Amino acid sequence: MLATIRLSDIAYRKIRQFFYRHSGIDLPETKRHLVEGRLRNRVLSLGLSCYEDYFKFVMADEQAQERQLLVDMLTTNETYFFREPQHFKLLAEQIIPSLPAAPRIWCAAASSGEEPYSIAMLLADKLGLTGDWQIIASDLSQRTLQRASQGLYPMQRLELFPPRYLKDFCKRGAGAYEGQMLIRREIREHVELRQHNLLDPAAGLGRFDVIFLRNVLIYFNQETKQRVLDRLIPQLKPGGWLVIGHAESLHGISTPLRQVKPSVFRLPSAVQKNLGKSA
Repeated sequence: MLATIRLSDIAYRKIRQFFYRHSGIDLPETKRHLVEGRLRNRVLSLGLSCYEDYFKFVMADEQAQERQLLVDMLTTNETYFFREPQHFKLLAEQIIPSLPAAPRIWCAAASSGEEPYSIAMLLADKLGLTGDWQIIASDLSQRTLQRASQGLYPMQRLELFPPRYLKDFCKRGAGAYEGQMLIRREIREHVELRQHNLLDPAAGLGRFDVIFLRNVLIYFNQETKQRVLDRLIPQLKPGGWLVIGHAESLHGISTPLRQVKPSVFRLPSAVQKNLGKSA
């Protein structure tokens, strides 16, 4: 029966290799059942009898839409508003006061938008809702970026949400939207959503005063971490900041960054000038 299809060794190896090439994430054997579960409904909906046939279907798609869907289905999107609040305290008290006029911030693993909108509300609070500031929010997954574009979230995901921000920058849902809240248009307009693979060159995104790269490096091996940092660091402006997750480190990674505190780094201005000449 189709409902009992299993992910074979051969199919899992091909899917692992595909996902690593497209995302830089190496799925371990322990993730086999997770992958099997996430793909099963799609395999069955296409009327296919096995995962091997599904992989052939993916690779035969000339428009690459199914390849993007496969990446979307396997991408982890666990996030919430004002996650790791120490970073937002540092942003408010130390980073924002150091920023130049018209600052630009890049959320390089934006997922469904909770992180960039959290940062946007803090910037609106400190620099003004109509201030000249911009956030680029990128992710590999088109599906999560689509959710982020809506700016609509369940109220139960607001555990760390400042009550004043809920009042000033959001709208509570009513009727069919009871139990949800909408990020105000004035906040969303400061956030530009872009699909971007961290393994690809990032020069087209421009330069940034701050880059948030939180809770994504933990999914990469050492070689891929180095490749990602080699792409990101040239996008930092002189004196720019890099913020990674509290559970992450740059140990063993070659970078010109200076550690300010655990998970927070800064690029010396002279180094960026040299990077700019060679970029």
